[in-house]
Amino acid sequence: MKAGFLDKLIARLDRMDPESVQTHFLRLAREKGLLETIFQSIQEGVVVLDGKGNITYANRAAGKLIGFRQEEVVGKPMARYLRDLDWDRILDLDTQEWTKLVSHEVEIAYPEHRFLSFYVVPLSAVESREEGAVIILRDVTQDRQHEASLVESERMNAVTLLAAGVAHEIGNPLNALNIHLQLLDRELKQEDSSNRDSLLELVDVARKEVTRLDLIITQFLRAIRPTHPNLEPMPVLAVLKDTLRLLKQEIENRGVHVELESPAGIPPIRLDKDQIKQAFFNIIKNALQAMTDGGLLRISVAASDPFVAVAFRDNGPGISPEDFSRIFEPYYTTKKGGSGLGLMIVQRIIQDHGGRIDVHSEPGIGTTFTVFLPLDERRTRLLKPPTRPKPEEDQTP
Repeated sequence: MKAGFLDKLIARLDRMDPESVQTHFLRLAREKGLLETIFQSIQEGVVVLDGKGNITYANRAAGKLIGFRQEEVVGKPMARYLRDLDWDRILDLDTQEWTKLVSHEVEIAYPEHRFLSFYVVPLSAVESREEGAVIILRDVTQDRQHEASLVESERMNAVTLLAAGVAHEIGNPLNALNIHLQLLDRELKQEDSSNRDSLLELVDVARKEVTRLDLIITQFLRAIRPTHPNLEPMPVLAVLKDTLRLLKQEIENRGVHVELESPAGIPPIRLDKDQIKQAFFNIIKNALQAMTDGGLLRISVAASDPFVAVAFRDNGPGISPEDFSRIFEPYYTTKKGGSGLGLMIVQRIIQDHGGRIDVHSEPGIGTTFTVFLPLDERRTRLLKPPTRPKPEEDQTP
């Protein structure tokens, strides 16, 4: 609609015949319909407020982003949907103050967890007599996730550089220390002194601590420099049973009962047996350590297109809300003597297999780790074009 068209139209209404009035109002209706179609089609949310901060118009995208129905919000205060903002102050700012404002970002949990960027434009900036404002909303969740991915990548690069120093500075002295402890153990066993047994016990404790430190370094290097998975078709149930056999003694010692559920017909999937066994081992080990007074560990396997899902459900104390978001961070652990690398290794292995891992935990009830591995049948296969018969073969009777 051209600027000033409506003012000219109003000024000429008293001089128009009914047919001209009808023609101009039809034009207005068409242009209003076009603008409405445009506003309803764009991905950005558009919300118009009056001078009191109440909504007078909202397009479809705004309703989807914030979580309301268009026909129900007219006349409602914007503060109901975007809280923790001083809307009175925002709407009272003069033009000079508006130039100082920058766009805001907010995190919302309803109707979906997402991050929204929005800026507010006062209607008085366009027409001095108008009151109210226009809000433009944009979903920046993917941008936030991309930034988080870059930060994680930089963090992993820093950890990788540190690994080389750790391997060189600690690994070699550790091996030498272990060898000398073995020699000391051998010499003490040949002595016939009264305190030989106590000295042997001290040496044994030192050797165990050296072994534990060596294991931490090994896990550390495996976490940051994983080998490329050697994928071969294999039933995931067989890998699970092998892992449970390795942990059989610890399961019995801790008084944990394991239930394994797997329906018939689960297809083999392409996986690296040793790496997936390591991932299962770490998850089960975590569950056993969580159930300090015994408990029940349910392991279920199911085919859910396009994945095979393996769920590990324990009835331990669960994960506290403050710890939940950090369980995959390197070095973060709540266990005494833990390295904080076990779940980081699990996540890396599953991601290298093209899968994902989900975690659900309720304090006081238990924790469920679900590993999703892609079905082999879902992999793309390039088909050869159909062959056409040669001219001499294409004969008609």
